[in-house]
Amino acid sequence: MADQTITRAHLADAVYREIGLSKFEAAALLDAVLDEIADELASGGEVKISGFASFSTRDKVARVGRNPKTGEAAPIQSRRVAVFRASQILKARVKDALGYGGGVKPSRMAASGG
Repeated sequence: MADQTITRAHLADAVYREIGLSKFEAAALLDAVLDEIADELASGGEVKISGFASFSTRDKVARVGRNPKTGEAAPIQSRRVAVFRASQILKARVKDALGYGGGVKPSRMAASGG
């Protein structure tokens, strides 16, 4: 599925095919898992899925940013953001799938084509 967005429907369909639940049950299970993650983050907690990733929140301080079109200064309010941290296992799997496994990491310039 390279260069495609995986949607909630794709994930529910994968659960349906792999586990054998009905499509309705698969969608309900996926919703329950995603709701549990969202609820834990909303309450300030952290979610760790072994071998996959951890999800947490982080507070960002207020700062002055710039409008990229005009260059004009614009205040950015402090806020809490969700953070996703991939596990080493997931990082290695992605790296191998992209053909970077075992070799030297490509530079950002080479990866961006410039």
